[in-house]
Amino acid sequence: MKNYSIKDIAEIAGVSVATVSRVINDNGRFSAETRKKVLKVIEDTGYKMNYSAKNLRMNKSFTIGILVPDISNYFFSDVVQQLEEILFAKGYSTIICNTSRSSEKELAYLRILEGKGVDGLIVISGAEEFEFDSSSAEKKIPYICIDREPKKKENTIFISSNHYQGAFESAEELIHEGCLHPIIAMHNQKSTSAKERLKGFKDALKKNSIPFNAKQHLLSIDIEHSDFEQNLLTFLKKNPNVDGIFSINDLIALELMLSLKKNQIDVPKKIKLIGFDDTYAGKYTTPTLSSVRQNTTLIANYAVESLLELISKKGELGRQIVVPVSLILRESSTSS
Repeated sequence: MKNYSIKDIAEIAGVSVATVSRVINDNGRFSAETRKKVLKVIEDTGYKMNYSAKNLRMNKSFTIGILVPDISNYFFSDVVQQLEEILFAKGYSTIICNTSRSSEKELAYLRILEGKGVDGLIVISGAEEFEFDSSSAEKKIPYICIDREPKKKENTIFISSNHYQGAFESAEELIHEGCLHPIIAMHNQKSTSAKERLKGFKDALKKNSIPFNAKQHLLSIDIEHSDFEQNLLTFLKKNPNVDGIFSINDLIALELMLSLKKNQIDVPKKIKLIGFDDTYAGKYTTPTLSSVRQNTTLIANYAVESLLELISKKGELGRQIVVPVSLILRESSTSS
């Protein structure tokens, strides 16, 4: 089978090489009829473009790097999947890097992505503020931060769910349902989202004249530790009036529900429970889990749109986009 060149395509279509190039790159002026004719010749001849040469000419790789701390996390995986689908539809491939919440692994991945000449980065969550300097690379690499505070806000665009709103509304709902001693259960107070959720919870208590006391209202817990259940029971023994729990995520909420049930502590009669992320599993537990739903579709669309604008040097740096959340009420937090 003959290997056709761009010059061959131009001759068969009866147009200039420049016109064929404009049609292929969808850039410049040409009529709909010309576009149709050129694309028909490309299809008939089976012409394959030399993408390596194109990328070299344009100084673009049409590849985006995505850094994610834990791909098994429901929220992270949902966002990553939607990012990949949107970027693929726009002609970009993705390199997904699971950092396992390791700063060393994250740094190694950043160097690898620089070496591959990615056009941009999307950084999802993380405990520490994100900082990235691509000045030593062959080209400047723009980046977007999702749910992770950038160290230099003027260098990027920060996209986040309204974590404060979700926590505030959850605490208010528990109080509305009759909880006089609600607590927040969390494993991490360093990340941007965790700080905002804690702040929202505290402010809801303050609004309802409940003074926040860390020893009485904050359950620091790690579900991966073998003493998880014992820590929970110890806390409840010290604070026997606890009647509501806002969990910083659904994973912790589901483990709490399991441990409470195991120890004959009824949810929601004895303790009402609300999680965060609205994972699929929460719909199938007994009782079903109330939770805060993040709009991952909107987050992913904002991230891609913002990053592609930065890549084309049209975007405005230093912006923050806050995406509203919604509280989904189910059996675990209701009185009836």
